[in-house]
Amino acid sequence: MIQISRAADYAIRGVLYLTMKPRYKFVLLDEISERQNIPRSFLTKIFMSLSKSGIVDSRRGYKGGFMLAKSPDDITILDIIESIEGPVSINQCVNFSGTCDRENFCPVREVWKKTQKEIFNILKGTSMQSLSDRSGEIRLD
Repeated sequence: MIQISRAADYAIRGVLYLTMKPRYKFVLLDEISERQNIPRSFLTKIFMSLSKSGIVDSRRGYKGGFMLAKSPDDITILDIIESIEGPVSINQCVNFSGTCDRENFCPVREVWKKTQKEIFNILKGTSMQSLSDRSGEIRLD
């Protein structure tokens, strides 16, 4: 089964929530957790990874919280998934040469490469701003 992790899904939801807030306003993790129905302790770990990847900024203390570190036009779904899960790969043979002794003659490998390219292009081509623009279709809280 090809499926993103719950952590990646929560990360996308959390970043989308920040995208729909005023650009330079810090938002408390408790608010994101509550509004997106994500366990706070899990969200804390997720947002630490997003912060290390430069997707969100954090501030401690009074008026602290999280906000986007860059424009939502410059944050893609692929950026978020890779921040949480690492490189997107449908099969090891696509990204890592030498992992299979059949790679030079396997007809399925070409299918995996084509599939991965399509998935990669869709995820890389979908910015958080484009998702936010569809906010009428998305439940914010």
